[in-house]
Amino acid sequence: MLIRTFGSAVHGVNAYTITIEVNVTPGTRYYLVGLPDNAIKESEQRIESALKQHGYRMPRQKVVVNMAPADIRKEGSAYDLPIALGILAASDQMLGDKLKDYLIMGELSLDGTLRPIKGVLPIAIQARKEGFKGFILPAENAKEAAIVNKLDVLGVENIRQAIDFFDNKADIPPLKIDTREIFQNTVNQYQADFADVQGQENIKRALEIAAAGGHNVIMIGPPGAGKTMLAKRLPSILPPLTMQEALETTKIHSVAGKLGVAASLLSTRPYRSPHHTISDVALVGGGGIPQPGEISLAHNGVLFMDELPEFKRTVLEVMRQPLEERRVTISRAKLTIDFPSNFMLIASMNPCPCGYYNHPEKDCVCGPGMVQRYLNKVSGPLLDRIDLHVEVTPVTFDQMTETRRSESSAEIRERVVIARQIQEERFKDFPEIHSNAMMPSQMVKDICQINAGGKALLKTAMERLGLSARAYDRILKVSRTIADLANSPEIRIEHLAEAIQYRSLDREGWAG
Repeated sequence: MLIRTFGSAVHGVNAYTITIEVNVTPGTRYYLVGLPDNAIKESEQRIESALKQHGYRMPRQKVVVNMAPADIRKEGSAYDLPIALGILAASDQMLGDKLKDYLIMGELSLDGTLRPIKGVLPIAIQARKEGFKGFILPAENAKEAAIVNKLDVLGVENIRQAIDFFDNKADIPPLKIDTREIFQNTVNQYQADFADVQGQENIKRALEIAAAGGHNVIMIGPPGAGKTMLAKRLPSILPPLTMQEALETTKIHSVAGKLGVAASLLSTRPYRSPHHTISDVALVGGGGIPQPGEISLAHNGVLFMDELPEFKRTVLEVMRQPLEERRVTISRAKLTIDFPSNFMLIASMNPCPCGYYNHPEKDCVCGPGMVQRYLNKVSGPLLDRIDLHVEVTPVTFDQMTETRRSESSAEIRERVVIARQIQEERFKDFPEIHSNAMMPSQMVKDICQINAGGKALLKTAMERLGLSARAYDRILKVSRTIADLANSPEIRIEHLAEAIQYRSLDREGWAG
């Protein structure tokens, strides 16, 4: 008897449906075809044990399981449940009338319980798109899938519950959650707040500008100056995630298996901080089964790279293209996958190997040329993609003991949101551009126009401070953001002057 069940495979951050055909006929042996990987081939033992635990049997006949389309490789153990149910229906141990209406996924334990799987959200989205009535999956993943409306999400603890449902012996109530209510109740709930930071007003101002324009930042300062503490608080002043951004971000974390048990929709901007020993594949994504890397997990959020010169040179260089294109392409012989990677890069570094170059109180003990060699570990093309260079100085005792509470993240975020709204109106005819940092060079000339006084100031700055040519566009973009924060339609001289000071590493002789 021929029975069809339906599963799904994840390709990048999208899913496509897999038809599982099971045919039980007189004969012997078990055949699994359709390019399955080893995890799927091993499903026979898991399925046989699970069925036996619940009083069912593996047919002692010829069993052929075909996974179509047969020319695409299938991977993972999540096909255990649809294969098992197909075998039961094909061997007349279970009714198969309702199987065509449901997409089914789940990994079986030897006792028949279901283990959670990865990539549930894109699978649920595809199931709704293809008109399935419902999605049967492990109970631990049900909350994640229930984000998708107009789809019955049926979470099951074990294979017996699924069998009883298809035999009309038991009913499984669909899980319903109010996605928008959850989103509204948890949006902007960050544990870290700028109100906890004493002093460092100039750094807070720089991070506010970065958040308002989507600019990348690098902070240079001695150990203990507060670089990491400030970076952790940057997501809390970014504009709240939109529902579309939240779904995009959740899909990526779902595919990577990073959502956790009983998680649903991500409502806060992600913050990723990889260790400096990370490999280039772990950073940008890839592997035998292409998975999203740290830059994609930071999509719509912040990627913090602490001690930037300590990262391997190859790791830093592979970031250059994703920083420009806002996506990373993983190419293999038979497939090409795009992962989105629209993130804000915030990096920190010491000014020299000992960490005390330009320190107001401690002396630098680095030898001649060591400071410049240390800074040269970060390439010019990468620095070219970082708009703001900020020098961080240690907090004084008086600042640390000050009782006056600092400005909160919510107050700063209000100004950032207003500036972003101005940019949304400015770029409404350019759907690929959402912030000042994303402007191409030709657009900078039209939007970031300055008067004669501003041109004279910029010329003087470039000549006297030895600013490089690559700093020109960056200064104009940052000054445009500063003007937006001031609700100014034109870029004034004071906006330009503030932007110029955020190009520390472009100054000739900065490191002596």
